[in-house]
Amino acid sequence: MAESMKTEEQIFTIGYEKSSIGDFVSRLADAEIEMLVDVRELPLSRKKGFSKKGLNAAVTEAGIDYLHVKALGDPKPGRDAARAGNHDLFVSIFTRHMESDIAQSALSELADIVRGKRVCLTCFERHHEGCHRKIVAERLSALLGTPVEHIAVN
Repeated sequence: MAESMKTEEQIFTIGYEKSSIGDFVSRLADAEIEMLVDVRELPLSRKKGFSKKGLNAAVTEAGIDYLHVKALGDPKPGRDAARAGNHDLFVSIFTRHMESDIAQSALSELADIVRGKRVCLTCFERHHEGCHRKIVAERLSALLGTPVEHIAVN
């Protein structure tokens, strides 16, 4: 990574929907991301290069650490509600999940791991506004006292 304009710790989020693995990794590198945190409950994808193994290899090759945190993924009922367009139900389910002991523990551990780093949370959805990773990012931001920025991928 270039020495250029690297700033202090910050939280970013990015979705890979409609992206190629090359463009995705390029955007992470441009943002000088040090660690990509995969917050999908199931890190599988029909998109080439975005399942856990392929994604890990691609970002590692670019000098970016990879971490999958299953406990911060959206549980199936939440994904089903989101897919059905029931945003309020999705938010209710995921908020309840984030209040669980397992999610709270994972969030706390993640905060310890990423402290002092430029970290980016990822999942599928292109737009962060209706996505669970926005909720995770906001809670991580509250723990670390750092801003959140969303990265768009072409």
